[in-house]
Amino acid sequence: MIYTLTCNPALDYRIHLDEFHSGQVNRTSRESLQAGGKGINVSTVLHHLGVETVALGFIAGFTGAMLSALLKQDNIPQELIMLPEGNTRINIKLITHQETEINGKGACIDEQSLQQLFARLDQMQEGDTLVLAGSIPEFLPDSMYCDIMQKYQEKNIRFAVDASGELLKKTFAYHPFLIKPNHHELGELFGVKLHRPSEVIRYAQKVQEWGARNVLVSMAEKGAVLVCEDGEIYQQAAFRGNVVSATGAGDSMLAGFLAAYEKSQNFLNALYLGVSAGSASAFSGELATKEQIAELYRKLVQS
Repeated sequence: MIYTLTCNPALDYRIHLDEFHSGQVNRTSRESLQAGGKGINVSTVLHHLGVETVALGFIAGFTGAMLSALLKQDNIPQELIMLPEGNTRINIKLITHQETEINGKGACIDEQSLQQLFARLDQMQEGDTLVLAGSIPEFLPDSMYCDIMQKYQEKNIRFAVDASGELLKKTFAYHPFLIKPNHHELGELFGVKLHRPSEVIRYAQKVQEWGARNVLVSMAEKGAVLVCEDGEIYQQAAFRGNVVSATGAGDSMLAGFLAAYEKSQNFLNALYLGVSAGSASAFSGELATKEQIAELYRKLVQS
């Protein structure tokens, strides 16, 4: 089973405009409302790929109820904890010739709800995977991910971490199975800017020295790099196509990777499906379907 944890999910309100003029009335050409948050995106794509998953996290108020309803509508397995106060945040994705994001703050997570989460995590079984994705809201300790990893490391849970900065760096002491920064986030850990795959490989290996076991780095139009704990290094070029929206593409890559690894324990095959899933979501502008991902995957394995 692959569990995902999203401590601060959101309703993603995607607004498409032909042009945007600041200080004036702007009218949309298209809009949509989707359940969002990195872990929820991962669970959604895993479900599309037919992999057993459960989305864990916190919701609040009428926006949280809407988020839960959207997941139920798509049959995404979820066990989200309803908080006693506040509302789940709304994140605005403003899409014109470029993409602008405005992210909300989120609701306060009380101690009782936090204990409910740990009671659910206690039910994980040996060999399960837990995806720790996204930022930690200010209402929780910034050691949240480390606390979880420390508590369950003896259960032989496979941890995948998709975070950035100090939040990511602190998890290395607990030897996560996989981390998935993009090349900007990887560079930020060392105070450098990374542009070429060779640079990414060098710094991914440094991260392994700090404790991460496998490092999957997305590089947008330059593809992806995977540095494995067995010493193998793989690079995969990006697909050529029209990127409608990058939102959720990295989460889709992580989902594709974990879906393939869950079935085959093969790193190269996992990279192929990860890149296919990420690209399919970017080209569609929404979280990709199994058919969209399979179409790109076939092109990779046949090339």
